[in-house]
Amino acid sequence: MALDRVLAHLESRRDQVLDALIEFASIPSVSTDPAHAPGIARAAQWVAAQVRAAGPFEVQVLPTNGHPVVYAEWLGAPGKPTVLVYGHYDVQPPDPLEKWTSPPFTPTLRNGRLYARGVSDDKGPMLIPIAVAAAFFAVDGALPVNLKCVFEGEEEVGSRHLDTFIRDHADRLAADVAVSADGAMWRIDEPSVTVASRGLCGLELTLTAAGKDLHSGRHGGAVANPLHAIAALVASLHDADGRVTVAGFYDEVRDLSPDERAAIAALPFEEAEYLRQIGAPSAVGERGYSTLERQWTRPTLEVNGLWGGYQGPGQKTVIPCEAHAKITCRLVPDQDPAEIATRVARHLERHAPAGTRLSITLDGHGARAASIPVDHVAVRAADAALRDTYGVAPLVVRMGGTVPIAELFQRHLGLGTVFFSFSTADEDFHAPDEFFRVHRLHEGLEAWARYLTGLAS
Repeated sequence: MALDRVLAHLESRRDQVLDALIEFASIPSVSTDPAHAPGIARAAQWVAAQVRAAGPFEVQVLPTNGHPVVYAEWLGAPGKPTVLVYGHYDVQPPDPLEKWTSPPFTPTLRNGRLYARGVSDDKGPMLIPIAVAAAFFAVDGALPVNLKCVFEGEEEVGSRHLDTFIRDHADRLAADVAVSADGAMWRIDEPSVTVASRGLCGLELTLTAAGKDLHSGRHGGAVANPLHAIAALVASLHDADGRVTVAGFYDEVRDLSPDERAAIAALPFEEAEYLRQIGAPSAVGERGYSTLERQWTRPTLEVNGLWGGYQGPGQKTVIPCEAHAKITCRLVPDQDPAEIATRVARHLERHAPAGTRLSITLDGHGARAASIPVDHVAVRAADAALRDTYGVAPLVVRMGGTVPIAELFQRHLGLGTVFFSFSTADEDFHAPDEFFRVHRLHEGLEAWARYLTGLAS
């Protein structure tokens, strides 16, 4: 069978695929920092070259109003499904650099793990389908399905130009199913298929008081301190039961059915072990819901940054003139990102402490929640591929994070998205010492080969 030959070919090329990942992960493709624009451009061209080398794809590096999209297609399997594969070549900033054991853009192997910024999110997982396509062409001269690929460079900044790109290229991107190489499996000891993700919106606020920094002895007790004020303002966003206090925040939230709650409760989740892994003393959150329910199915509001005043060594007796905070909300089905951000802004405006002035900047690039039915043919094919790869039935899980592409594919193309990534949630993406397990790279190669074969039938 072609699949057996493809799997043997992939087995023989393990070192070459790993070398390619090391080369890819060495490119500093940080999308949020203009200083890394050359790295973004280099990464896009590197991906395009890899796809061209994989086989007879039509490959283009297409501009957007931000970073380019690498688009590729091969439509040489008449009568077979068309699969749209998604991944992203951009990465998060590596800061704080001093927390890395080895330099973030010098990929380093330690104990079966490859350490580098972006190696798990998403360079390792998105390289896998490219390498699998190359194996099919090398062994069989063709793929079992028609394949289209969208590899973007702005996922880590909210895919802010992808909405327009997909809308403008909807005919070109038409397919039967979307498969994301981004998304991560739930955990390392259980293969899983992810069928839902939460949405996202964000905003940034600044509180000012006096027009300049003030001596805290001369002026303390007479004017508002923006640091005190912003602490009180942030504290007003939740009540003692962990619920968000923003008016209307839960208006569109649907309650889980008893069957949905039972399915989540049946998953093999040990809260004590989870807390041990992340180093937290206890779980907290909205009362009345389990930890997994809060992570996957309830909306949240989190403060991601809070700063102002003197940050250096020792003391500086100053009342700062301003303080800042960054806030994001994870959203569930039916919540509109723009509307939720507006409701949060109204709450902040109503609760701004006396003696301060508040300014708010809304991030206009939110994303809605997305899902695919668990009985979708592409989910069943993913289940079969993982069973054959791991020898056990995979779990069906949801994602607490946000991959904007899933909702965009759903809205513009009418496609559900299967998350078929081989990174796992413990691999410290977005944090120092991000890593990707080398054995997951090889397992992913096998599973993707099985998956494309299964989708063909």
